[in-house]
Amino acid sequence: MRLDVRAITESEFPGWLQALNTGFLRPPVVTGEEVAGRLPHTDLARTQGAFDGGRCVATFRSFAQELTVVGGATVRADAVSNVTVSPTHRRRGLLSRMMAADLAAAKERGDVVATLIAAEYPIYGRFGFGPATWTTEWEIDVPRAGLDPRWSGPAASDGGRIDLVTGADVRKLGPALHDRLCARQHGAVNRDTRWWEVNTGENPTGPGTWTEPFYALYSNADGEVDGLIAYRADDHWSDAKQPLNRATVLGQIAVTPAAERALWHFVCSIDWISTVRTGRRAPDDLLPLLLPDPRAARIVTQADWLWVRVLDVVRALEARTYAVPGALTLDIHDSTGLTAGRYRLDASESGATCVPTTAGADLALDVRELGALYLGDESPVRLAALGRIEELTPGAVARAEGMFRAARRPWCPDVF
Repeated sequence: MRLDVRAITESEFPGWLQALNTGFLRPPVVTGEEVAGRLPHTDLARTQGAFDGGRCVATFRSFAQELTVVGGATVRADAVSNVTVSPTHRRRGLLSRMMAADLAAAKERGDVVATLIAAEYPIYGRFGFGPATWTTEWEIDVPRAGLDPRWSGPAASDGGRIDLVTGADVRKLGPALHDRLCARQHGAVNRDTRWWEVNTGENPTGPGTWTEPFYALYSNADGEVDGLIAYRADDHWSDAKQPLNRATVLGQIAVTPAAERALWHFVCSIDWISTVRTGRRAPDDLLPLLLPDPRAARIVTQADWLWVRVLDVVRALEARTYAVPGALTLDIHDSTGLTAGRYRLDASESGATCVPTTAGADLALDVRELGALYLGDESPVRLAALGRIEELTPGAVARAEGMFRAARRPWCPDVF
């Protein structure tokens, strides 16, 4: 029987959600409440399904996103999410058909890049995506960290303060704080109103019961909110009646070093908390070195995170800044034809220009490698050593290394 791949209708949305749950190994049950909560916030024109005899057997969704690039500018992104294929219909090209349709539509719309969080590493390189950011999670042994156990808040010289707040406060103050983060953190993506509603429990989605976390805000001496942390705690005691509780950080935003230091010290100073899980952080996060004994923070997760697929080479390369001035001609390979071609990049202190060219190339690379390089994290020297970049002009790899790398590593706090 022919497998039909297309945008879904409103009446097919419950079946699409059931297929989504099946693909992610969640109970294949969808409630009317879940449908009612998610449908108004789903663009059905960008929600694809594969159908076998009227039954949805694969899912795919995309939505509009803004991605902060090196230098603080933002580009339009096609955010890909909810990708599944039911176990009965694997290896039939369903994902390839859905991805091809979505990327072609994104290119036509004028999106500069596509983004996704890859559940499995090997899948998305063949569609031109490259791992552009990584994520690290630490577990802090609080007693070993060496922090002052008498600490009760930011120092008087700092002038800041920490207050416990509610989800309603976070919905009011969080968006502006996150916008400030995006203005300075390449790799971050925007959050809409729906994000704040879902992640503060006002309109949770999916099965399960919402558990309200604790929220703490850091305000500077002028009363401006410079930081936010959300965390939950368990209830675990030893046989000797000693507290062994763990605080799990759900998210932390800090736009100043003072806010970052104070919020981490706060969560590590809570009575009865002996262990802190940091949640997803940038691999070069300041956290370990904020502790008197950095060895008290051990890495428990280190993995790729945000993947980027360039759709418009000219606009993508002109949007970001470069560490040093220079010029490179790049020969981009792209099996889909969306971005294949030769491009000359000229970067200077006043900005960058990128134009198609027929001149000889300095470097040859696949569009997936361009995605990995785009946010300044991956090293051209490393990719050349791996055979993923071909140097056609002597010294071009070293020149690319100086131009593309960023002083700090990119970080995407979100999953989507």
